[in-house]
Amino acid sequence: MSSTRQTSDERRAALVEAALVAFARSGLHGTAVSTVTEAVGITQPYAFSLFGTKKGLFLAAVEHCFDRVSETFEKAAAGVPKRKRLKAMGSAYTELLSDRTVLQMQMQCFAACGDDEIRAVVRSRLERLFELIQDLAGVSAEKAREFLAAGMMCNLAATVDLPLLLPGDLAGPDCPSIP
Repeated sequence: MSSTRQTSDERRAALVEAALVAFARSGLHGTAVSTVTEAVGITQPYAFSLFGTKKGLFLAAVEHCFDRVSETFEKAAAGVPKRKRLKAMGSAYTELLSDRTVLQMQMQCFAACGDDEIRAVVRSRLERLFELIQDLAGVSAEKAREFLAAGMMCNLAATVDLPLLLPGDLAGPDCPSIP
């Protein structure tokens, strides 16, 4: 069996995907870098050469998580009349949250904000997401806040498996159904 050598970009992407899964499950401090590197068959020194530190790898996973949400919103809004985009984005977010990895990584992002550098990245990405929602849906800051608030309630309810907290619609996304 022949194996194809991966480029450094492919190895980096594989590490970020594996990091997303590992950090979502155990958080920044509860995850060993070896858990991530073993999942993709890469040495720890190589991972450190790409990301510098475990926190650097975590931040790459944070960025990737926010990218997935942004891309989900952009795809959902494409070709939809502006007045229907917020609803389309909410529905797409509901589908995204059925992936517990993304859901749990979002929670880990916020939990790790005791670190100034992580907080700065999460704050910046949340601001960009807020602006993206406004731009894509053509809504006011207040409507974008309501949309994000509804999404955060959905995250919380889905994370703790508490259907009682799942609203049908809070001027934003329909919450995911609990499996």
